[in-house]
Amino acid sequence: TCAEMATVSRGFNIDAPRWDQSTFMGRLKHFFNITDPRTILVPEEELDQAKALVEGWRAGLVPPGSSQEQLLYAKKLYDSAFHPDSGEKMNFIGRMSFQVPGGMALTGCMLQFYRTVPAVVFWQWVNQSFNAIVNYTNRNAASPISLRQIGVAYVTATSTALATAVGLNLYTKVCQEGNGWVAACIPPPTLMAACLLQRAPPLLARWVPFAAVAAANCVNIPMMRQQEIINGVTVTDKDNNELGRSRRAAVKGIAQVVVSRITMAAPGMIILPIIMEQLEKFAFMQRIRVLHMPLQTLLCGGFLLFMVPAACALFPQRCSLALADLEPELRDSIMAKHRDKVPYVYFNKGL
Repeated sequence: TCAEMATVSRGFNIDAPRWDQSTFMGRLKHFFNITDPRTILVPEEELDQAKALVEGWRAGLVPPGSSQEQLLYAKKLYDSAFHPDSGEKMNFIGRMSFQVPGGMALTGCMLQFYRTVPAVVFWQWVNQSFNAIVNYTNRNAASPISLRQIGVAYVTATSTALATAVGLNLYTKVCQEGNGWVAACIPPPTLMAACLLQRAPPLLARWVPFAAVAAANCVNIPMMRQQEIINGVTVTDKDNNELGRSRRAAVKGIAQVVVSRITMAAPGMIILPIIMEQLEKFAFMQRIRVLHMPLQTLLCGGFLLFMVPAACALFPQRCSLALADLEPELRDSIMAKHRDKVPYVYFNKGL
């Protein structure tokens, strides 16, 4: 009624982004809003109330006295906890708002415990388990995936991360091992490359976790979302009218997500080791070694607090693809129905 809508401005659309999503700064503000780590502290009951308020507005049922600020906050909670495709509540660990606390703890541990093979194996396994949950949670939900495919994706990505991390970890120790069993197991060309690596600054050893994370992301995300590549994702016109399913759209969206995830981890895992390498040269840092891990973890959190929304903002979540770049059969089908009225198709690339 008019009385109920008195505190909400006319023309307000709760689903319209508050900031221009065609610009990086607009997307950055949007993702700062919905990846706010404080939202993970919001009780489940309040999240459900936020969903009810958002869905009520969509249905034209506005609770008396609702203000625009209340609706915007409800939409923020809704976007942070519910999947944009299915509307289902996402698991706690997989939400992007959990990336800062979850990522800072795991990144801090990977950067701190990189010297021994058992530690590398354990923390890379924990990290890939975390990544698998995040990738599954933030997939394009219109493309279901079986438990078997999830298992294969998890095992493949974890194996890739472990092989990369353990291999590079051993390489950095080859020359120190001399003619030991490690050197004996590595072919001469690889051994020579490893020796060159060993002569390089010790800082390179600290970058091993990032190499493993980057390699695993290139495997984990495509594998976890393989159904999208096999069957395609739903594409629409600018008014959200479905046009069909496209495998090329899926490949583009997944490739952008891989770039975003690697970018998200890069500053903390590349710059932070340089900072710690310099700090550890000071006498006071050598006296408080027990505080190195907490300090490194907090610094990781500082990087991720900015990098999670920044990496998500690199590409629009509502991704577009030119009609000319679609599969020929889908392109012809759209042309037959709409002629040249649909120059671009749109789809949710996931996060």
